[in-house]
Amino acid sequence: MKNWTLRFRAVDNDNFEEVKSGIKSIETRAGTIKYQPIKVGDTLTFVCGQNRCIKKVIKKFHWSNIDAMVNKIDFKKIMPSVMSVDEMKKIYASYPDYEKKIRKYGLLGFELA
Repeated sequence: MKNWTLRFRAVDNDNFEEVKSGIKSIETRAGTIKYQPIKVGDTLTFVCGQNRCIKKVIKKFHWSNIDAMVNKIDFKKIMPSVMSVDEMKKIYASYPDYEKKIRKYGLLGFELA
């Protein structure tokens, strides 16, 4: 098993805290080549500034787009603080180049223990 480091921008500290507390049980990333090798059983070290937490991947998902993802997974497991799928889509669109990356690579989801 391998350990991977996934970083949160300082402005996304709330997301980091949700992962750390376990409220957010699925972390998603654009399915770029960087994240494709992550496997079930691997550990993810989440870093935000000086803060760190480690979680184990217990399930891996790959969706072609956000709609395919929310048809299979409750969006509250991915973004617990949002009130709607439309709000979730706006957040994904706010990440640099994310819409383009999702169109090209889809989304990867990692269920965390």
